[in-house]
Amino acid sequence: MAKPSDSAARVIPALDTGDLTRAEAMAASLSGHCGLLKVGLELFCAAGGPAVTAIARHAPVFLDVKLHDIPNTVAGALRSLLPLRPAMVTLHAGGGPAMLAAARTEAEKAGADRPLLLAVTVLTSMDAAALAATGVADAPAAQVLRLARMAVGAGADGLVCSPQEAALLRAELGPGPALVVPGVRPAGSAVGDQARVATPAEAVAAGADWIVVGRPITGAADPAATAAAIAASIPG
Repeated sequence: MAKPSDSAARVIPALDTGDLTRAEAMAASLSGHCGLLKVGLELFCAAGGPAVTAIARHAPVFLDVKLHDIPNTVAGALRSLLPLRPAMVTLHAGGGPAMLAAARTEAEKAGADRPLLLAVTVLTSMDAAALAATGVADAPAAQVLRLARMAVGAGADGLVCSPQEAALLRAELGPGPALVVPGVRPAGSAVGDQARVATPAEAVAAGADWIVVGRPITGAADPAATAAAIAASIPG
């Protein structure tokens, strides 16, 4: 999948709901105002593959299921997902190089239509204290860079990171890896459970190819107008 060429194509609204009917309605209203639509764990666990198929009628799907298991199991899970033809699929970088390489090998079997494989580095809800609680003494940026280098080396097409690490990854890894950045909040929006955030313009200026925006869009009175305003706020 090619990187986006305009501001609207950079926006990925997150359809974080367990109600497929509501998700389809939002997808229909947002079609034309975004590049992809995110189907995450909540919607996928509630409705399964039909959710991906339904949302893909409106825009390509960013399937954010964060696969994380032994290499053989992740390869098998990806094999089951490929017929749904998502544009992107996420895996936890913490699963290690063998897991990521197994996923890449499986994805290659789909040929040119395979999804981009995106390695999730450190969740945007985590700060230094949360990392320390898991045994990681380094600051989030150091851990993100460590996982990013490993993931790209193991075959990941790109990375999921917070806006605060996007510039670091661009500087260290160059323009090649796709960067999908959640934790994006328009100026004045509630942060919610996100710990490392930035505005859409800041995230793109830092190097994000795509930005994921959830509640500020889906909780708005007019989601389509909000998505359009977010795109308009991104220079260039």
